[in-house]
Amino acid sequence: MSINKSKSAFRSIAEVTEDLGVAPHVLRFWETKFSQIKPMKTKSARRYYRPDDVELLALIKDLLYNRRYTIEGVQKLFKNRSLKDILGTEIQKDFFEEETETPKTDDSDVLAMSETIKNAVAELTELKQELILLSLK
Repeated sequence: MSINKSKSAFRSIAEVTEDLGVAPHVLRFWETKFSQIKPMKTKSARRYYRPDDVELLALIKDLLYNRRYTIEGVQKLFKNRSLKDILGTEIQKDFFEEETETPKTDDSDVLAMSETIKNAVAELTELKQELILLSLK
């Protein structure tokens, strides 16, 4: 059940475990052993992993499972190193870099967009009023 998401999208623990092929409890355990892993947590304690977290988790999995490091060995590798040094890339780099520059717009384009936005706002306002009337019935 793989969903096509933007490279910069946050991922749930279920998505990360599916991508990495590890159980959710393994990710939660790694969080306790590696301070570099810091998923965002909602008020209901749901975890959402940033792209850098996922990349770091993949590296940890590779070191533990393929290169046969111990947890202590990986901790020593990471000790006194920044996340940028560990991953070897910019943290939270621009994930849309393959996109081209934003095309320049002239005044007529701006006016057309402005008119389109005004029309959309007017339509939404009408719909809102209709919904209010329907909810009162």
